[in-house]
This record gives sequence, C-alpha cells and structure tokens, in this order.
Amino acid sequence: MRFPVGSAGERRFWHSSQALLLPITLIVVITVVDVQAPESIHLGPALVIAPALTPSFAGPRTTAAVGALATLAQIVIGIAHGGIGTSNHIVQIITLAVLSVMVVLYSALRERRQAQLAQVRTVAEAAQHVLMWPLPEQIGPLRIASLYLAAEDEAQIGGDLYAATVCDNAVRVLIGDVRGKGLPAIGEAALLLSAFRESAHRHHTLEDLVDTLEQSVSRYTADLEPEDEAGERFATALLVEIPDRDQITRMTSCGHPPPLLLSPGHVVTMPSLHPSPPLGVQGLPATVEHTLDVFSFEPGDTLLLYTDGVVEARDARGRFYPLAERVARWTDDSPEALLHHIRRDLLTHAGGRLGDDAALIALHRTPVDRHRHHGHGHGRGHGRAAARQDTAAVERS
Repeated sequence: MRFPVGSAGERRFWHSSQALLLPITLIVVITVVDVQAPESIHLGPALVIAPALTPSFAGPRTTAAVGALATLAQIVIGIAHGGIGTSNHIVQIITLAVLSVMVVLYSALRERRQAQLAQVRTVAEAAQHVLMWPLPEQIGPLRIASLYLAAEDEAQIGGDLYAATVCDNAVRVLIGDVRGKGLPAIGEAALLLSAFRESAHRHHTLEDLVDTLEQSVSRYTADLEPEDEAGERFATALLVEIPDRDQITRMTSCGHPPPLLLSPGHVVTMPSLHPSPPLGVQGLPATVEHTLDVFSFEPGDTLLLYTDGVVEARDARGRFYPLAERVARWTDDSPEALLHHIRRDLLTHAGGRLGDDAALIALHRTPVDRHRHHGHGHGRGHGRAAARQDTAAVERS
C-alpha cells in the first residue's frame, strides 16, 4: 500500500513532535529535582543529555533550541542555589553552552551528509533508468518482472545488465554480467546494452547478433582497457529469442549461467546449454562459433534468467545459494511474486548483504488463442517430451 507524500510528511512531523517531548521532559525533570535537592547534589551537568538526543530525530535548528533551553535551565538552577556568580555555576553554564554548540554543529553536518546521500541515490536511480530501461510488464505473450540487487552500498547499478526488445514477431532478451561490480563496471555495461539495442533489429539470427556484440566489446577493451587490467575485461551474456507464435525458444550463451524453466507442479528444468567463451576474451580466434540451443517454452511456464551473483551468494557456512531447489516452491506464482520470494530468500541466505551484483528476469508465457498458433510448434505433450530429452529435471523433494 502506498501513502501519498503529504500523509508521509505529516507522519514524520508528528513523530518528531512526539520525540521532542523526551528532551524537554528531561530538562524539566532535571531542573525541578536539582532545585529541590540539597546544594551538595548537582544534577545540572546531566542537562547535556537533552541536546545530545535531539539530532537523532530533528535538525540543527531544533537542536539549537533544545540546547538554549537546557542552558537556560542551568541558569535557573544556579540562581536557585545561591546565584550564578559562583565559579562552579559559571563553569557549568559555559560548559553546557559549548557542548550544545558542538552538538548543533554535528547536527548540521549530519543533515548535510543525509542530503548528499539522498542526492546520490537520486542520481543512481536516474542512471539506472537511463542505462537499463524498465522492462514492460507485458510484451506479446510474455509477462515480465525484473530484479536488480547491487553489491555496493548505496548503489543502484553495477556490472549486471538486462534488456528486452521486440523484433520480427519475437522478443529478444539479453542478460549479462561484466567483470567487476558496482560503479567501475558501469561503462562496460552501458556499452553492451547500447550495442544490443542498436543491433538486435539488424540481425536475423542470434549468432550474427552475438558476433556484433563480440566486436563491440573487443573494440572497447582494446581502446580503453587500462594496462594493469590487460586481458581481464570481459562480459558474460545470455541471449534468448522467444517467438510470439512458436513454442520453440532459441538461446545462445557466452559464458553465462543457463536459465531455469519453471513449470506448474513444482517442476524445475535446466535447458541444455553449450556456451561459448565470454565476450571480449583476448587470445581467441577472430571468429568464434556460437552454438544455438533450442528448447520448448510453453504457455503456463516461466523462464528465469539470472546472473552468477545469485547462485554464487554464500551463507555463513560458505554454501552457495541453491536457486533451482528454492524456486521449485514458487513455480505456480506470478513473475512479480516469484522475484519477491527470491529476493527475500536470497538476502536471508546471504545474511542481508551480497558479495556481487545480482540480476534476475522472470518471463511467464501466458496462454493465447489457439487460432493464433494453429500449425505452429508442437503440442504441449510432444513439445515437453522433446525438450526434456536435453534437460535435467530438478524436482522439489
């Protein structure tokens, strides 16, 4: 449930107002008790607690007001105990005033830091939308959901990437992972995304498209690769082509993990994959043969694409995240619910923090009218049997 901005602001205001009662109450209680106590008991120094607590919920102006109130209370205590002319009371008043000023300065620096952090988050989110355009919820017969988890603190983007485009009555999807993580890997990710979006409509086959991506990445690494990282810049990629009217789906992999095919009834299969080397690896022949793998992707199934940051996430004992085993619980869920479950379960497994960027795309093939598919592909039973000849089933125990 989403709340309007105005109501959220009102809630923050009332929370701050309620929290302000604590330092004010402390000042009143300490002042009353000190005034009533014998002259040998001095509670005035405890007044510094009030301005020290205020920055946790308020800004520098409120902190300054609480500090001034605490200093005034110290003056009242001094007057009640023989006047403020004594050296003891003068020292206490000056000390409390100086400490209050220091707390106000800390509050101002903290507020400035929070504003800078909020700006960085805004820029990161904007950069993510520029580099990785949000995937639509529906493309043809596909319902789509995506998830991105950056490894670096406060980062929204990194070395993982994904994109989808429609061409020639089919949907082409790219998911990839450039070497490195976080902000240093953004340049390579942007290059690969731009090359895919520019070339996906120009090539009739996935093999030709992969060759173009290989040329783009190799040219980039040759021109811009730092000397101390020579030969270490590369990117894994998985390209999938899903025709609108054919249940046979094509894919080719450049060193990328294979997808998972989720079918109703808690069945998870891994389509057979014959990957070629990652994009941009130096020392390879000028032309690398890319194998085109084919499998059946039928209505009701969900195809889960992911990067190695998901399956390489470790728990406290060093065990990898068992993605195929875990997703078998949620094969009947929608793409959005599936990724929600994976996100929560993955972060729990990794202790709330990932060691590498992670990205996932869930593609659910919705049932369509039979006349649109008359004469195309195989029947569900024949298609499933043919696909399972080349896949390893991983069923939930």
